[in-house]
This record gives sequence, C-alpha cells and structure tokens, in this order.
Amino acid sequence: MRVAELMQTKMRTAGLDSTLSEVVQSLADGHVTALPVVDREGRLLGVVSNADILQAQAEGVESNSWRDVLVQDVMSRPALTVAPDVEVHAAARQMLYGDVHRLFVEHNGKLAGVLSQTDLIRVLAMENS
Repeated sequence: MRVAELMQTKMRTAGLDSTLSEVVQSLADGHVTALPVVDREGRLLGVVSNADILQAQAEGVESNSWRDVLVQDVMSRPALTVAPDVEVHAAARQMLYGDVHRLFVEHNGKLAGVLSQTDLIRVLAMENS
C-alpha cells in the first residue's frame, strides 16, 4: 500500500503571517493537532503544532501576548515529508524514527496531503477486523 492511498488531501493550512490565535481556532475546528505552514504557491515551509503553541504561551510575558505571535516565529522547520508513492511501512518507520505524529506529502514541490498516525491505525484496525 502506498502513501497516496491513505493520505488526507483536505487540510487546513496556516501562512507565515497567521497569528497563533487564528491557528488555535483552526486546530480546534479541524480536530487536528498541527497545521502545515505554506506559502502562497502551496509550498510547504514548516509545521505549527500544539507543542509550538504551548511553548509560545509558556514564554509569553503577558498573559495573552502569545495570541498575537506570528506562525513564522514559532513554527518548526523543516516539516518531515514523504512522497505519495512511498510504501506505507516506510512512511511509518520515518514517523517512528523522526518522532513525529504526521508526515506531509509533497508532490512536484507542493503540499499534496498529510499522512498521520491515525491514518495508519485506521488501516491496521481494518486489517484485523
């Protein structure tokens, strides 16, 4: 099975100039724990996750100062990526060794999807039923 068969293609994204307040709302609305950060052409620049937001909040001098922090100031770079034609088992190993919960799928230099641990668990659950 290939990554392209499992990846999610409907994704919320963030821009470099998005605020953490906007990201928190998007994460909550989408029931996800991270957003890919992309430029206007859809190229992947990094990832902003719950952990990045919590760190910004912990470092905020004022109680709500973290809300206006820009994504570009806290995002993780580079985001780990995988090609759509990679075997799912290889992608799972990459997640494990990279200690990440998701891989972003790039095709022709642009963000095409995301493969998460949840996607992998879903497949395992279906194989065993």
